[in-house]
Order: sequence, then structure tokens, then C-alpha cells
Amino acid sequence: MKALEYSEFGGNDRFRIAQREDPHAGPDVLVVRVVAAGLNPVDYKVREGYLRGILDAQLPAVPGWDVAGIVEQTGLDTPEFAVGDAVLAYARADVVQHGSLAELMPVPVRTAARKPEGVSFTDAAALPLAGLTALQVLERAGVHAGQTVLIHGASGGVGSFGVQLARLRGARVVGTASEGSHDYLRSLGAEPVVYGDGLVPAARALAPQGFDVIVDFAGGSSLDNTPELLADGGVVVSIADPRARTEFGGHYVWVRPDADQLAELAALVETGELRVEIAGTYPLDDAATAYAELEKGHTRGKIVVTV
Repeated sequence: MKALEYSEFGGNDRFRIAQREDPHAGPDVLVVRVVAAGLNPVDYKVREGYLRGILDAQLPAVPGWDVAGIVEQTGLDTPEFAVGDAVLAYARADVVQHGSLAELMPVPVRTAARKPEGVSFTDAAALPLAGLTALQVLERAGVHAGQTVLIHGASGGVGSFGVQLARLRGARVVGTASEGSHDYLRSLGAEPVVYGDGLVPAARALAPQGFDVIVDFAGGSSLDNTPELLADGGVVVSIADPRARTEFGGHYVWVRPDADQLAELAALVETGELRVEIAGTYPLDDAATAYAELEKGHTRGKIVVTV
């Protein structure tokens, strides 16, 4: 099969298109013919070697955990699915080796959900990691109706889902983003503010009593102003800054595969209650270019590679 792989840690120039042996189906593993693969920043952070000590990689490795495709082979104990089923998955394995940037991918059955007929493969591939991250963060924070929530990085791949899911829970959402993304955030139901200088007075003007929940999807200096913005008894959650837990007594979340939650998200996409923003699509042969675009850090929505 054809795949995008890297044989040593480093920059984008380590990528190459290669021929690899087809994967096999383990007892609780599906082999999925990939139709589309969603890209995430964690993919290139693993390739750069930044996550050694947290995630093991067996080289040469194929990146990608987000996948949408057709079941080509079932394992010995995978009664949930049959050959020909359309599925999507956040197919994170314990070792980074067989990713979704390939014609075929081994997918642990516990990570897979059925793709609704009304959801395109492109949208399905963009959903797993980012959608599950947003959902699990909001659940950890206990976001509910009547709360006012501040989301840092609200226009990104995860933030876009976070805004919508918080609104579906009945919360009022204020989102930080560059000014060029403000109309986009309004279309998702958020009240936008510019990050950086002037954030505190602008945010406090919208929520004079402070925010019940502060969600950090951006990292960096996003949490620096938390003491000035958090309401008494408020909750802080981050996917990028451990200070959410160590300094502010909140939560630091690393997304987990969850097939039931993924099915829930896919159903919301099918009904139109959850919108998937696609920043661009690339063929597999141009996957390195797709990652280079993602690495610029200014993507609104998700980048997908079609296979």
C-alpha cells in the first residue's frame, strides 16, 4: 500500500511517500480502507520528537489518528462491524506506527463508530480528535445552561467544535480569536474578542462578574490573565497548559478514544446541529504540503487528506 511516512524525527522534510506492507487485522482490530484522514498538530509534534517520553513511535511511522473509510477486513472478535461498513475513528494506538495517512489502516475496534449516511467522509475524518477533545473538555468542566464560558483559541479546529457544543448545552460563549475570524465565531454563536493586548477589559466588559468556565485550546500565554477573568468558584480547563490544574485547581485534559461519544458527535453533524469547518483538502501525494500548512498555526477549521 502507499503511505506517507517518516524514518527519523525532525521537520517536514522527513516525510516521503513510500510503499509499505498492508496491515493485518488483529483479534480486536479492523483494517479500514482510508477514504479521508484528518490532520492534527499532535501528528507533527510526534514527528518532531517533542512527545518522546509520552508517546512511543516505531520508525518508519505513518502519522494520523483521525480516519474515515470502509472496513476491508475484520478481526477474529469484532462482531460490531462487517466488511463494507463505513466507519470513522480516533484510532490512537499505544505506539505510533500505522497511521491514517495511508491507503489502509489498522483501527482498534474500541475506537470506531459507524459513519452516518448523511455525513461525508471528509467531514467524518475532520471530526474525531478535535470533536472528542472539545466534548471531553466541556464534560470535565461541567459546562451547562446559564453559564458564561470563555474559550481561548475559539476559531481553531478544536475551538470551533467547543463553541458549538457549549452553545448546544445552553451556555453563553465568548471566544478569543484574531479579528479576521470574528465573523466566523459569530456564525457559530460566540461573542468574539481579540486575544493579546486589551483582552482583559474587552472580556470583562462582556462578563463583568467573570467567567464561570475558562477553556484553553490555544496554550502559550492564554492562561496568564486567568486570575483577572475567572469568576469566584469558576473552573479552568486546558489541553495545552498544565497550569490549569497545578495553579488554578482545574483540569488538564488529554483526549481519549471513545466510540460512543464519537457516534454522538457524528449524529449531531448529520442533523446539522454541529458544523464541520474544512480549511482545505489535499490528495495523499501532497500530504507533506498539507502538514506544512497546518504547521503555520493559522488554520481555521480542519485540514483533511483524501485517500
